[in-house]
Amino acid sequence: MRLTIAIACALVCGCANLGQYTWVNDYPEAPAPVEKEYVIKPGDVLQIRVFNQEGMSARAKVRNDGKVSLPFLNDVTAAGHSPNSFAKELQVKLKEFIKVPVVTVSLEETRPVMVSVLGEVAKQGGYQVEAGTGVLQLLANAGGLTELAHKDRIFVLRRDPNPVRIRFSFELLSRLDNRASSFRIQSGDVVVVE
Repeated sequence: MRLTIAIACALVCGCANLGQYTWVNDYPEAPAPVEKEYVIKPGDVLQIRVFNQEGMSARAKVRNDGKVSLPFLNDVTAAGHSPNSFAKELQVKLKEFIKVPVVTVSLEETRPVMVSVLGEVAKQGGYQVEAGTGVLQLLANAGGLTELAHKDRIFVLRRDPNPVRIRFSFELLSRLDNRASSFRIQSGDVVVVE
């Protein structure tokens, strides 16, 4: 957690020198995601079932190296595959032990989104939140704004694709009819309340 806060502070200092920001309503909306198969990432939790072979089935978390440990197969690379393609790869590997293996892989949990909240909030620090979390919900997780907070100086610092400071006001976040309320946090974002 200290590393997360240190990285967040470095990001804050790097963006603070710019002094520039973009209001959330002027920030370009991300294009709608194209429907495609989910790609397994480190931190995801998978349920791997081998039909009629409970001893070979497992619930496994994808490690940072992208692998999972499975009975009989030991370490197998899961990251980068879709659940379906990973199931097919496991079926091929299990033919050494079973005549006709039938494998299903389902995603039980996705990797949590890691963000940092700094500045005039009750509880500064790193937070794990679900994908799709909004700024207002993240501020609530951090205990809300302090008495010293400027309610129109809430920033999201985002590195990808280019470093940018996105400015919010509490009033915009509290209304449902604008881009601020529909803005979604991404992994690695830093929220700063001045």
